[in-house]
Amino acid sequence: MSQFFQIHPLNPQPRLIRQAVDILRNGGVIAYPTDSAYALGCQLGDKGALERIRRIRRLDDNHNFTLVCRDLSELGTYARVDNTAFRLIRNHTPGPYTFILKATDEVPRRLLHPKRRTIGLRVPDNRIALALLEELGEPLMSVTLILPGAEAPLTDPEDIRERLEHDLALVIDGGAGSPEPTSVIDLADAAPLVVRRGLGPVDAFEGD
Repeated sequence: MSQFFQIHPLNPQPRLIRQAVDILRNGGVIAYPTDSAYALGCQLGDKGALERIRRIRRLDDNHNFTLVCRDLSELGTYARVDNTAFRLIRNHTPGPYTFILKATDEVPRRLLHPKRRTIGLRVPDNRIALALLEELGEPLMSVTLILPGAEAPLTDPEDIRERLEHDLALVIDGGAGSPEPTSVIDLADAAPLVVRRGLGPVDAFEGD
C-alpha cells in the first residue's frame, strides 16, 4: 500500500521531502511530479527498485533510463559531452528535455542501452523534483509514468495511487501533471537527433 504525500508545488515542505528521500534510500519506488509528466523514480543503482520499475512499465533491456539531475554540475560525472552538445543542453536546461548521451563508467551497467552504452539525462524545472534531488544528493533513476499499452502518461496523482498503490512505496501529489512527456534529443552522435517530440520545442535541434 503506497503512502500519499501532498507537497506544495511552489514551497515544498522540507519534512515531507526528507521523508520521501528516506523512502528512496530504503529501496522504494516513488511517483513524483516533473515539469512535464509524472515520473517513476528510485535510487541510483538500486537493482531491486529498478526491476520493479521495469515490471510496472514492462520495459525491455533496450529502454534508455534517465538520470534526473539537480543541475548541470552532475553532467560530467555520468556522461561524455563535447562543447557543442554542452551548449545545446545548457541553453535548454532546466526544462522538459531528456538528452541521450554516451555514459561514463560511473553509470551502473544495467541502466545502459546494451549496444550503444547510452543514458538519458535531464534537469527538470520543478521545485518538488529539485528539492528531492537536493536532499538525496545524487541523481534519481527515472522513467516517464506511462502504463503498458497507454499512449499518454498518467496526470492525476489520485489516479496514480489507485492504479499503482500495491506497486509503489510513495505517490507525491504535486498537482496535475502534463499529458505530454519530455522531448527526447539524442546527442550521442555527431548530429542531434529528435527521438521524441514532447513538451519542449525542438527547433534548435533540427537542421535546416
